[in-house]
Amino acid sequence: MQKLGEGVLAHKKGISPWLILANVSVGTFMSTLDGSIANVALPTIATEMRMPLHVVQWVLTAYLLTISATLPIVGKLSDLYGRTRVYQIGFLIFIIGSAGCGLSQSLGLLIFSRILQAIGASCLMSNSQAIIAYTFARGGRGQAMGIIGTIVSLGSLTGPGIGGILVGNLGWPSIFWINIPIGILGFIAGIFILPKDKKNTVKEPFDYLGSSLFITGMISLLYMLSNAQEWGWSSPLVLSGIGGSLFLLTLFYVQEKRSAYPMLDFSLYRIRAFAFGNMAAFLSFISLFFVGVMMPFYMQNVLGFSPEVTGYTMMAQPLTMAIIAPLSGWLSDKIGPSFLTTVGLLMNALGFFLLNTLTTHESPWMVALHLALFGLGSGMFQSPNNASIMGAVPKSRLGTAGGLNALVRNVGMVTGITLSVSLFSTRFQQLTGHLGTFPAHGHTNPEALMDSLHLVFWVALGICLTGAFISSRRFGKGTF
Repeated sequence: MQKLGEGVLAHKKGISPWLILANVSVGTFMSTLDGSIANVALPTIATEMRMPLHVVQWVLTAYLLTISATLPIVGKLSDLYGRTRVYQIGFLIFIIGSAGCGLSQSLGLLIFSRILQAIGASCLMSNSQAIIAYTFARGGRGQAMGIIGTIVSLGSLTGPGIGGILVGNLGWPSIFWINIPIGILGFIAGIFILPKDKKNTVKEPFDYLGSSLFITGMISLLYMLSNAQEWGWSSPLVLSGIGGSLFLLTLFYVQEKRSAYPMLDFSLYRIRAFAFGNMAAFLSFISLFFVGVMMPFYMQNVLGFSPEVTGYTMMAQPLTMAIIAPLSGWLSDKIGPSFLTTVGLLMNALGFFLLNTLTTHESPWMVALHLALFGLGSGMFQSPNNASIMGAVPKSRLGTAGGLNALVRNVGMVTGITLSVSLFSTRFQQLTGHLGTFPAHGHTNPEALMDSLHLVFWVALGICLTGAFISSRRFGKGTF
């Protein structure tokens, strides 16, 4: 496999590496932002299109699922045909998909456009860390990687806040239209700023079998999990579907271990800090998307907040993280990442405990204070964890490590959406007899909503505690 920086990219003379970082940061922020920006818009979309939550949630799930299924494939294509070229194509696809979302008049067209948008986002995500790793190969790589890591986290967490403000003032299509001018500027700037691709002289076959197994297995698994609450977790269809999906993913693993040119290099997971850091990140993003998906419904359907007030309130989390993350990154260089990452996840666990004390009558300030605790925990966790993961792998494999890190992050987001909605909808149906219905559908039942939310938050607390334990063990003895 061609190593990073060997015949893949060429620096443009006179271009500051910080300009390249700025351009890549724009694409990274846009692609991660759209993974969560529609969260606050879901109640509005559900009302206008008269759809229940378990159907409307595919506006989120389709985006993240597509990214999860295509990231490794796009990463491999980038190695073969050029990272800058694929990155720039990603900008164009993302712009077209965003326009399609803004023009959508039906849920089916909106979901299709989100899938197209996600393919563009996958091109952006799979190449951002590799371009930065090459650009800063002579110095400052750690600092640049830390900035990209923070941009990823801020993009994921600011989505609900920005989305709520836009939906409240301009309507839900505005959350997609805003991408177009930013994307066009990013694409034009990339033509002049980003490093040029060099011709790849190493001829490698594309792993079509592995790619097919991965896409089929991943999409099937997440689709089954997303519909399990409607079909029944113990139904033959769900059990056979999950079993078949896991079988396909097992075949994918075997194929990659045997292939001379694998799509995914699993040997990195033999590095203990890399493996444990990714597992902790996976659990962290699952739990954080419990907050991102459920809290807008709590604020709008129980507390009666407008989308705009909901957006401002949700911003407490990313704003707190933006303050804490640089400090925790600096501190991790002094004392190491293990303590900070573990305490960060414990802080998130405390946050979920406190969410269960909220009532049906709370002020925006009180809710914002609770959400700020998640910003504190996330800020303590994300930067040191990214530094730990990327610092544990050889420099020549930073690009591969970055792609795997992005894959774990997106699968965690999809799992968080799927699991939280499934838990909520199942409990809500048990209490009311209505599957995922809300006040907009004529079933005002705040008590049932609160009971269902409490179940979701207790499960999330357990996930955080598990992640904290795994994080604390990242520097144990031995490898895998």
